[in-house]
Amino acid sequence: MRSVADMTVLTPEARAVIESGRLAHLVTVAADGSPHVTIVWVGLDGDEIVSGHMGLRQKLRNVEHDPRVVLSLESGHRNAMGLDEYLVVEGTARVTEGGAAALLQRLADVYLGPGTTFPPGQDHPPGFVLHITPERLGGVGPWNPR
Repeated sequence: MRSVADMTVLTPEARAVIESGRLAHLVTVAADGSPHVTIVWVGLDGDEIVSGHMGLRQKLRNVEHDPRVVLSLESGHRNAMGLDEYLVVEGTARVTEGGAAALLQRLADVYLGPGTTFPPGQDHPPGFVLHITPERLGGVGPWNPR
C-alpha cells in the first residue's frame, strides 16, 4: 500500500497541460517576502515538474531560501460554461546542479519544435534544474472539480 507521501496530486489532465508546451508562470518568494514572477518552460520527470536554467537566476536563489512555489498555465481549452481553463500548481521546489542543457533541449522539442537545437552552441555549463513537487492543484479545469 502506498503512503500519502508517495502519491502524486497530478491528474492525467494536469499532466497533459504541463507537457503541452504552454508557458508556465512561476511564482517564488523573494528574500524580502515579496512575490517574484517569471515565465519558464516546464516538463515532467516522473511526478516532479522540472525546468532548466543555465545560470543561477533570481528565481533559483529565491527557492534556495524559501521552497514554496506556484505555477500557473493556461490550458488552451474553454469549458462548457465558456471559461478559459487554467491550471494552478502549488508545491515545494529544490534546485540541483547539472543537466540544464539536456533538459532545455528536451523541452525545446516541445516549445520550439522537433529538430531545434537549444541552447545554441556547445560546451554548455552544467546549469541548474528546478524540481517542483506538486502538493495541490487549482484553477479552472477537470483537475479542480469544484
